[in-house]
Amino acid sequence: MSFFEILLIGVGLAMDAFAVSICKGLSTRKLELKHSLICGSYFGLFQGFMPLIGYVLGVQFKDKIESIDHWIAFILLIFIGMNMIKEAFENEEDCSPDFSIKAMIPLAIATSIDALAVGVTFAFLNVNIIYAVIIIAITTFIISMTGVKIGYVFGVKYKSKAEMAGGLILVLMGLKILLEHLGYLTF
Repeated sequence: MSFFEILLIGVGLAMDAFAVSICKGLSTRKLELKHSLICGSYFGLFQGFMPLIGYVLGVQFKDKIESIDHWIAFILLIFIGMNMIKEAFENEEDCSPDFSIKAMIPLAIATSIDALAVGVTFAFLNVNIIYAVIIIAITTFIISMTGVKIGYVFGVKYKSKAEMAGGLILVLMGLKILLEHLGYLTF
């Protein structure tokens, strides 16, 4: 998988964290750099760590399901992407100005569960997991920091658009993986 493909997956995965970061920025009365750093750090760390866990799990089963691995990658990415698109239309506004460990860890876990499943697909696709984890973590860190600022300045206007874009990216990457393995795409 190329740098650009991993970056796109990283951007897609980061959209949940971006949406939550927008809410955090929206709920903050006086924005400080530490707010952006907290969101970026929690979301980036968890978004990077979860694919590693998924990869380790996926490697355990890789030999047993190698003939259908592209279908599994396709189904997981389509499922995650469609779920993100569905969430874009739901109107749940749970914005809290709480940046404590107690508040941030559950949010970081919730926004990175999708990355766990993507890590499983990375095992099937022979992705350099350390390279992918670094790209995903840094991408999420930057996007989350930006989300806090956007939320503070513009409000929730971009929250659902971010989830929609992230879901669409993952769906398209799932289709690309399937079409490549079926021989319809060769790049």
